[in-house]
Amino acid sequence: MSTQPSLPTGQRPLDHITVVSLEHAIAAPFCTRQLADLGARVIKVERPETGDFARAYDQRARGLSSHFVWVNRSKESLALDLKAPEHLAALKALLAKADVLVQNLAPGATQRMGLDAATLRAQHPRLIVCDISGYGNDGPYRDKKAYDLLIQSEAGYLSVTGTPEQPSKSGNSIADIAAGMYAYSSILAALLQRDKTGEGSHIDVSMLEALTEWMGFPMYYAMDGAEAPPRNAAAHATIYPYGPFQVGSQVDDTGVHIGTVMLGLQNEREWVQFCAHVLLQPGLASDPRFDTNAHRNDHRLALQKIILDTFAPLTVPQVLARLDAAHIANARVNTMAELWAHPQLQARQRWTHVASPAGPLPALLPPGRQSAFDYRMDPIPRVGEHTEAILKELGFKD
Repeated sequence: MSTQPSLPTGQRPLDHITVVSLEHAIAAPFCTRQLADLGARVIKVERPETGDFARAYDQRARGLSSHFVWVNRSKESLALDLKAPEHLAALKALLAKADVLVQNLAPGATQRMGLDAATLRAQHPRLIVCDISGYGNDGPYRDKKAYDLLIQSEAGYLSVTGTPEQPSKSGNSIADIAAGMYAYSSILAALLQRDKTGEGSHIDVSMLEALTEWMGFPMYYAMDGAEAPPRNAAAHATIYPYGPFQVGSQVDDTGVHIGTVMLGLQNEREWVQFCAHVLLQPGLASDPRFDTNAHRNDHRLALQKIILDTFAPLTVPQVLARLDAAHIANARVNTMAELWAHPQLQARQRWTHVASPAGPLPALLPPGRQSAFDYRMDPIPRVGEHTEAILKELGFKD
């Protein structure tokens, strides 16, 4: 079997690709940042002075927006007023040299400027155009405004997330992330396809469809009018025991238990191990109330009492030691501060720094440690930082 030669130092998969992005908020910027991680030149078109409105979401990252810092490293900022003919002409000149256009502007905005996929691909057949929107480029919801929380609601995510009394949104922008991930992978597929055919393509990514794909389990569980999975806070809706369990009887000033462990069982072999080595009650494994997952789920309150009674005299490290010895999956319930300092991330050297207008900032290396190349980890730009250089490159003198 022949082996491929290793890539020269510094060469990345997308070093030859130029991406222009009419982007704001999270979905499109998350997509294009990952293209930049792989070496693509990403030119982010922003409003003059104010830029992407996500720059103003907060100032928690040493004076910069936490959202913006997360998804905008390694990009060039080109400030253009696209309502001005000369600025629009500059953008069109840039697109003539680009490989990919990504946009998540309001529905119909690119068409009004003559930047829709049909127009651009007629002029530039190799161009890949990726539209990211709430509901897609057609259908009755096409023109409906869409934000992350609204898509979580439309996709049924809120109906299965939270407590029995109260639905809860995801703590991060899960609909934006889903759409950004599908846009990213679709663009990579389109680049591979273009290498075969010489032709670009049009990609139409809907936040609703992206998050609906991630709702596959609850949808099939509720197929043909069946009852949907109940909301069970941090516990699994249909597998038990699977979720958080209090450890010890000590509580803080608000009455909240200080110790919590997260654990999960996936099969009957693990259930037997759990009974014998964690609960120290091996006979419980054959109790007819608990001898299958369906029975454990039906009798979860009774089983929960047995588990909590067992954990009450123990500390978190003692419970985790039992779980590890029994090869039962478990985890700590970490805070953000604990995640920043997570020993596994430290041991695998997953942190680096990127430059920014606020100085060096810590940045997590992209998932997927590579032996063939280093990810691009370049600065987070100021609004319009690269405007003059890009316009000069295009031949504009003023």
